[in-house]
Amino acid sequence: MQVLNPVRDWLFNRVHSNNLVYNTCWEDPRCDRELMQFEAGSKIVMITSAGCNALDYLLDGPASIDCIDMNHRQNALLELKKACFRVLGFKDFFMIFGKGRHRHFKSLYLKKIRPELPAFAAAYWDKNLRFFNGRGLRKSFYHFGTSGTFAWLAKQYFASKPGLKAKVDQLLGATDLATQQQIYREIEPSLLHPIIEWAVNRHLTMCLVGVPRSQQQLFVTKYERGALGFIQQSLEKVFTKLPTSDNYFWRVYLDGAYTESCCPNYLMAHNFDTLRARSERIHTHTTTVSQFLKNNPGAYTHFILLDHQDWLAENDLEALEEEWQLILQNSAPGTRILLRSAAETIDFFPNFVKTKVRFESSNDVLADSHQRDRVGTYASVYLGTVL
Repeated sequence: MQVLNPVRDWLFNRVHSNNLVYNTCWEDPRCDRELMQFEAGSKIVMITSAGCNALDYLLDGPASIDCIDMNHRQNALLELKKACFRVLGFKDFFMIFGKGRHRHFKSLYLKKIRPELPAFAAAYWDKNLRFFNGRGLRKSFYHFGTSGTFAWLAKQYFASKPGLKAKVDQLLGATDLATQQQIYREIEPSLLHPIIEWAVNRHLTMCLVGVPRSQQQLFVTKYERGALGFIQQSLEKVFTKLPTSDNYFWRVYLDGAYTESCCPNYLMAHNFDTLRARSERIHTHTTTVSQFLKNNPGAYTHFILLDHQDWLAENDLEALEEEWQLILQNSAPGTRILLRSAAETIDFFPNFVKTKVRFESSNDVLADSHQRDRVGTYASVYLGTVL
């Protein structure tokens, strides 16, 4: 009902402005790095999310990465990771961010980590140390935050179905696609149960995982089963066409933890010293992309915009145009711009952008990258090059 839309938008804004939403990034940095081709002189501007991908990009040795998020909690999470790189060894670091818990986290935090944090991050983590203590009903950091709450509820559902959790573990541990396909077919009816359909198609559920009303409407108009229809398509791709052995995105979502062989690059032992040395190249900013560029004009070489322009296109066209004007003012010829969308085709680019940026959404390299994306939850990805 249209009359409910303002209420739905208010609820989404309340969820996003009062909570940590993303406890892990939900975009595949392997694809990003292939498409963006970072170099030693690269100056990257990106949306923070959970900070995992910014750390991943550091492996290519860029000169700087400016991470922007309107939610200070997302920046606080990235600052926590940076501080832990500085003062902890790999074992403790992996327990905190790999397993999502550390029995001595409070002691480590007070003695070593907190003095390294900026004031805003320390103020946030002072109140939320329980996220990492491994006690209570939710024993993993990856079951906190709004998306983590959804993951925890999903795990309770698996546990309530005899044998389903074991089958999910078998799926994650499969060593070949044929086995994956067989196991997935066995558990698919439970994953797509009418109860799940009802829950997934609730506005509050979509708010928890960061999907605004405008993106939800895309699911409703295209898929007979709404958001669940889109999820069904995504799961089909992820679990029957791509190996689970390195799909750490779905592993942490389904299991609440990573393993040392299936985790983001920033949690790999052989990358630890490199990222420790380079972590100070990352800077966080709690603001909008536009305001950041007004405050920090420069010649940036790469912009990673995730899918936030879907929301701008639906809710604030003036802000969308201003953002593009500022991006172009702070770009040189050859600057690369990456964005994703819940829509299969984007039609919201302002006309002045179309004359100054060459967009690719269907060439062979981009199409291949999109098919190998281990997340599988975006309908399209666009790569732009400033002319």
